[in-house]
Amino acid sequence: MFIATPDFLTTRNMLNIGVQAAVVAVLAFGMTFVIVSGGIDLSVGSVAALAAIVTAWSAAEGVPGLLSVVLGLLAGLAAGAVNGLAVAVIGLPAFIATLAMLSIARGLALVISDGSPIPMPAIASRLGDDLGPVPVPVIVLVLAGLFAAFVLNRTVVGRNMYAVGGNEEAARLSGIRVGRVTVLVYAMSGVFAGLAGLVLAGRLASAQPQAAFGYELDAIAAVVIGGASLAGGTGRAFGTLIGALVLAVIRNGLNLLNVTAFWQQVVIGLVIAVAVAIDVLRRKRLTR
Repeated sequence: MFIATPDFLTTRNMLNIGVQAAVVAVLAFGMTFVIVSGGIDLSVGSVAALAAIVTAWSAAEGVPGLLSVVLGLLAGLAAGAVNGLAVAVIGLPAFIATLAMLSIARGLALVISDGSPIPMPAIASRLGDDLGPVPVPVIVLVLAGLFAAFVLNRTVVGRNMYAVGGNEEAARLSGIRVGRVTVLVYAMSGVFAGLAGLVLAGRLASAQPQAAFGYELDAIAAVVIGGASLAGGTGRAFGTLIGALVLAVIRNGLNLLNVTAFWQQVVIGLVIAVAVAIDVLRRKRLTR
């Protein structure tokens, strides 16, 4: 890519790639918890939009800025917890439960905002600013990644996620409360989606009910490109970061080459298909 365009390796463009990767990476860190435990979350894009709308709307109604941010994150937490309860308690397939939440969260965002953008409070808009030479979204990306890595690698909860994703029945027989782990991973995915929504709205300085449309596919692709298996049991936060950066680099390079957004969607779709195919082939090789 740096041969095709000399602008690619500039410091400004590298920071731009970091900013572009930030929202997808934060979504993908939450998605990593879900995929490691053997699930899938199709609602993260809509939950991100809902969290931003709740933040902006509550601030517009007179709620203090910091409290409105907390309410936005709580909206993400609530949506994720509902997903987890639907999967763990009711027994809905994760695909169906989160697909329903995709529609519910997007609908709630449209109802609350009446279909129009709402200005973000000043404290949330700072998530889209720069802190010295470093964009705040890049700082959020790093902090979210470190937290995800800590949970997965250093906590009992993280080990339980791998156990449940590797073999749910064996995990249950070994004393792990599978239902509790399931609710927790979806709730954490919802919080990360809410944080990603705030970062995206901070960059735009307004919450838009149609924001983050289709981001769930990018998040899943980032996790799979990063080495996680859709069958569960494997995955790392660092790999997810690499996956998100790969997608951002591809999009950034295509923009610099003046490739239209329509063809960019085709290329990203092919990347997702190749990543999933590699995952399938890898699992077949392991089962032989």
